[in-house]
Amino acid sequence: MGIVSEPKGIADVSPGRLDAAALSANFTDLHPALSRHEARVEADRCYFCYDAPCQQACPTSIDIPLFIREIATDNPLGAARTILESNIMGGMCARVCPTETLCEEACVREAAEGKPVRIGLLQRHAVDAQMATGQQPFTRGAPTGKRVAIVGAGPAGLACAHALAVAGHAPTILERREKPAGLNEYGIAAYKAPDDFAAKEAAFILSIGGIEVKYGVALGRDVSLDELRNDYDAVFLSVGLGGVNKLGLPREAELVNVVDAVEYIADLRQAKDLTQLPVGRRVVVIGGGMTAVDAAVQSKRLGAEIVTIAYRRGLDDMKASRFERELAQTNGVTIRPWARPIALEGHGEAVSGVLFERTHMENGKLEGTGAPFRIEADVVFTAIGQTGAPEIFGAAAPALKDGKLVVDEERRTSIKGVWAGGDCVAGGLDLTVSAVEDGKQAARSIDAALRG
Repeated sequence: MGIVSEPKGIADVSPGRLDAAALSANFTDLHPALSRHEARVEADRCYFCYDAPCQQACPTSIDIPLFIREIATDNPLGAARTILESNIMGGMCARVCPTETLCEEACVREAAEGKPVRIGLLQRHAVDAQMATGQQPFTRGAPTGKRVAIVGAGPAGLACAHALAVAGHAPTILERREKPAGLNEYGIAAYKAPDDFAAKEAAFILSIGGIEVKYGVALGRDVSLDELRNDYDAVFLSVGLGGVNKLGLPREAELVNVVDAVEYIADLRQAKDLTQLPVGRRVVVIGGGMTAVDAAVQSKRLGAEIVTIAYRRGLDDMKASRFERELAQTNGVTIRPWARPIALEGHGEAVSGVLFERTHMENGKLEGTGAPFRIEADVVFTAIGQTGAPEIFGAAAPALKDGKLVVDEERRTSIKGVWAGGDCVAGGLDLTVSAVEDGKQAARSIDAALRG
């Protein structure tokens, strides 16, 4: 259930806190694109390092010095080809990847000057130029007659399908929702990828041809893993995470406007008119990752007056990067570290506040201090992580660890003929770029297996 505008209680929740013009300005592109001149000037800052540390830091191993040199010589389409050969979702990754903790953090100029080459914006410049042509730079391979079922049309699934199509196989994607792109479509802040970019990129990837997509089909509900293994030559599981962690507090399920942050972000991403989306005057977000920041910042940009992120550990322990934390703070969000929720308070059916206990580290263990404090709230977002849904795999499930699939370096599961990648596998980074790499590596392994 999403946010309720008029619950029985004292909650101050309503749509239209800002007018359409203000909302349009608040949800414009977070990082405006570089112009042709700006891109060439930025590209000239690159040292074109041998054995470049930025490339080593990239989960998909894009040849970053090469594509930047191609931009510097005014060849953005060549740069796009270099990027997309390693990362077919280079456009979205340029927008949403934490480059500040990956390639840009590893940049030699970051170490020397504290100002890295803006690799993410250069990558976007090149890939956007390719997509603007309306042409797919790759061609489908000669048909092999082999059929592969791909469960999930998120980054891992789309990357795997594209690579398999290039190899000449016939992928069929089974997607439970109505649109492709997974969390890129449903789970990231709207200001990071405006103008339906996630849908446009998915269409670009699928334009290679030979990829069938069936929407509204869910594993464990409409089709079983055993059926897929019998009907296809190989199976790739990219089902994401089907569940969310709960606070485990009394009244959590009954109080109105205690909402899963991922669910709310999806509602916002799919909203046709942001003036009709309810938002609380006082918002509390519990969690310390990028989802928590996305929910908090977007609430503020929708017109919430007081927005607080509460996290049980210290600032440096938060999964959200320093850039994301600064983004929250510069948007007027208060971050309260060392705060563990211990009770939800309500008035009537509506949540009215959260009672927290101050925490600290003692002998390497998080401990409560016994000192409580209260934050008033009209809406409480929970953003404390997602969980796997192992029941969808049936009785003969592949090996699991903490509800996630165990895979080897080639993304093979414990069941012959079944591969997996993305957020549903154990030990991943939970990033778009790592999911794309999973899909790419699985496709290479599947191709090798199908060719014998």
